[in-house]
Amino acid sequence: MRALIQRVSEARVAVDGETLGEIGPGLLILICAMQGDTEAQADKLANKITKLRIFKDEDGRMNRSLLDTGGSVLVVSQFTLAADTARGNRPGFSTAAPPAEGEALYTYFADQFAAKGIQTAKGKFGADMAVKLTNDGPVTIWMDTDD
Repeated sequence: MRALIQRVSEARVAVDGETLGEIGPGLLILICAMQGDTEAQADKLANKITKLRIFKDEDGRMNRSLLDTGGSVLVVSQFTLAADTARGNRPGFSTAAPPAEGEALYTYFADQFAAKGIQTAKGKFGADMAVKLTNDGPVTIWMDTDD
């Protein structure tokens, strides 16, 4: 799985002008399931993100996790993270998981945060979404389960 994580002071996602999910301080997680990904990989990635120390402590150092701060997550599916730009000018997305598998892993991944007691909001898989955020820092981190 691939994730682009952004520390935010607020974020929301809407479809056709209707807000589906919104959070205050926490993380916006753009997530893409790749071909061959498993629930075990989704677990590992969710656990790592939950414990990632990218929030400021009392000394202003990035030393606190999502669990430490009580932050929320907004999980948005984004198959374009699978983009292959090695050839030509048009990205290829053939390494992304097929839609049914991708949706199942996206839902499973988001559910892992809620199971840990983290306030979790989601977008709508496969929809044309409008995502608004205020990046805090800015802090933006790329993660891949292959790492």
